[in-house]
Amino acid sequence: MKNKILEELKLNSGQAVSGEEMSRKLGISRTAVWKHIRKLRSEGYSIESQTNSGYKLVGSPDVLSSGELGPFLHTESIGRNIIYLDSIDSTNTYAKKKAEGSFTEGTVVIADEQTGGRGRLGRHWVSTKGKGIWMTIMLKPDILPSDAPKLSIVAALAVTNAIRSCCQLDAEIKWPNDIVAGGKKLCGILTEMSAEDDEIKYVIIGIGINANMDNDDFGQEVSRIATSVKIEKGKPVSRRALAASVLYEFEQIHRIFVREVSIKDFLNDYKSKSAVLGKEVRLISRKEEITGLAVDISEKGHLVVKLADGSYREIMSGEVSVRGMYGYI
Repeated sequence: MKNKILEELKLNSGQAVSGEEMSRKLGISRTAVWKHIRKLRSEGYSIESQTNSGYKLVGSPDVLSSGELGPFLHTESIGRNIIYLDSIDSTNTYAKKKAEGSFTEGTVVIADEQTGGRGRLGRHWVSTKGKGIWMTIMLKPDILPSDAPKLSIVAALAVTNAIRSCCQLDAEIKWPNDIVAGGKKLCGILTEMSAEDDEIKYVIIGIGINANMDNDDFGQEVSRIATSVKIEKGKPVSRRALAASVLYEFEQIHRIFVREVSIKDFLNDYKSKSAVLGKEVRLISRKEEITGLAVDISEKGHLVVKLADGSYREIMSGEVSVRGMYGYI
């Protein structure tokens, strides 16, 4: 009912709506209308009360609920079903539980805060309330499980394109699943899958973007390698606009991928935005640490590295962490 009252206020575009009118239209008491108005105000909506005329919406918070994100969306399926959570341990964890049952393809789980956000290799991901975009896209693509890791390439390119177009920030991709700016990490992507034999049950793609984080939000140690759009641009970004842009870019590239089951049509674009190609990198695994020159990314999405002895090694994304010789990239 609260959302229906919000819709009424928005439909009237800054004009006052009487409590009596909403009460009659929605079939609730005027006291109930007032209680829902009070709840909306507590959530950050600026609503004026005007004697003899009613309530007028004068400002909305930058939240990522379906009602607030919807007007920014230009997708056909991705994000058309949104599960919005004020706080959750991890959107990926929530999405995996949800995906064990039936779900709508392209459903997006978004939280205003994550208390247990995760990155690759189980690393903790700082997810401050109201300052980032913490979301998971739920998919069931008709592809082989062996092709699913390529969706990380799809997501990385989509996020980079969105940040560049929406924020005018020259973000780059640090293979395989990090987006960087100013030599620091701006976004992480975590792709997880459940499959049986040759059939995918679901693929979930977690995307964590440091939108309006401040250095103090990261802490002293993390701030050496992490940044945000706000830090890089010197001003905050609309989380609604950026999240909608990411979903739009993802849908465009994902559509090509599932049709061709290949990344070749957009691989050159991905490479052009790479932060590692042409650079000396350290490859860190549990067994060894080696150095080499990052020279290519294959159609399988693997990083091709030229080693000191002149040989080449093709690296799968799950095998190693990649670091620059003198810093994060």
